[in-house]
Amino acid sequence: MLEENNSQVEQILAVDDNPDNLILLQTILESEGYEVELVCDGRNALKQVAQSPPDLILLDVMMPAMDGYEVTRRIRNNLEISYIPILLITAHHDASVVEGLDAGADDFIRKPFNHEELLARVRSMLRLKHSIDEQQKMARQREDFVSRLTHDMRTPLVAADRMLHLFHQETFCAISSDMKQAIFAMMRSNQNLLEMVNNLLEVYRFEAGKKTLQLDSCNIQQIVEEVVQELTPLVSEKGLTINIDFSNLDQQDETAAVVKGDRLELRRVISNLIGNAIKFTDTGSVNIRLSEISVKSQGKAWVIIEVQDTGFGIAPEDQTTIFERFRQGKNKRAGSGLGLHLSQRIIESHKGIIEVFSELGKGSVFTVRLPK
Repeated sequence: MLEENNSQVEQILAVDDNPDNLILLQTILESEGYEVELVCDGRNALKQVAQSPPDLILLDVMMPAMDGYEVTRRIRNNLEISYIPILLITAHHDASVVEGLDAGADDFIRKPFNHEELLARVRSMLRLKHSIDEQQKMARQREDFVSRLTHDMRTPLVAADRMLHLFHQETFCAISSDMKQAIFAMMRSNQNLLEMVNNLLEVYRFEAGKKTLQLDSCNIQQIVEEVVQELTPLVSEKGLTINIDFSNLDQQDETAAVVKGDRLELRRVISNLIGNAIKFTDTGSVNIRLSEISVKSQGKAWVIIEVQDTGFGIAPEDQTTIFERFRQGKNKRAGSGLGLHLSQRIIESHKGIIEVFSELGKGSVFTVRLPK
């Protein structure tokens, strides 16, 4: 019988080209309180799943035109369809079971089946469905909470930043040099926190599928020059040098470093990579190279951005996970672990690639490839 804690009647879709088998399944399942929809072929099964997704699918393997394996593959490959357990019904040998499981089915039962075994497997699949649905619900609630929290946190942080700038500029009254230094330290801390909140908000927008890119022609050379100019005071403060190399670009070609993308998001990536290079370098330089290559075999042209530093470097074991969310490096200056993860999400949303090569004590090179 249906479990007591289920307030809604579970919907089961039975798919079989044999009407007698469908009637048998309907009789068994409806006697247990399930609501059953009957479909006699694979194409109509796919239409039914798209229009009214059931809680469970009982799917015959051998059907004309489209067999159960193909139906299973199409359901699993359709990202718009939420997870639905699929129980294959087969009269064949183990090889068919393996093929069905590889296609994405969750379980199988052989014909002729025992009524009690069928019901036990149905209950098992529905428990799996309820468990996954609950996990997804909790994940959505958590993401919604974090998104709302970070969004609400931005308002007081921005207000605090403005007030601190006014104090630092002596808008209200004259202040001592010691007080100016203290306020400047507060401004930096507030900016770091605001950056963390902004990154977290952007990460959750990407993961919730709510991020919309504003695509337009973006000149990467101009963006790099803007970011370098913005960060030059920090470079000077640390006694570093920053070098820009555009020699591999055709300066006569106005489209040499132009890509189709969201300028604000690409600027965020470039600023993050150059800012990190400065942050983790105490002596030496930060070198930025821009180039364009064409790959004839792919029929594509790429703009390549390389950000190289002479800093601490990244351990080999950390390089494999450095782009994961909240994955902080071992360096004491490592931040929240969101900047590089967000950078990767942005670059991948532009159909690009971001990679890192590093040696401890010798520095790192972050390479971004963007399609033109």
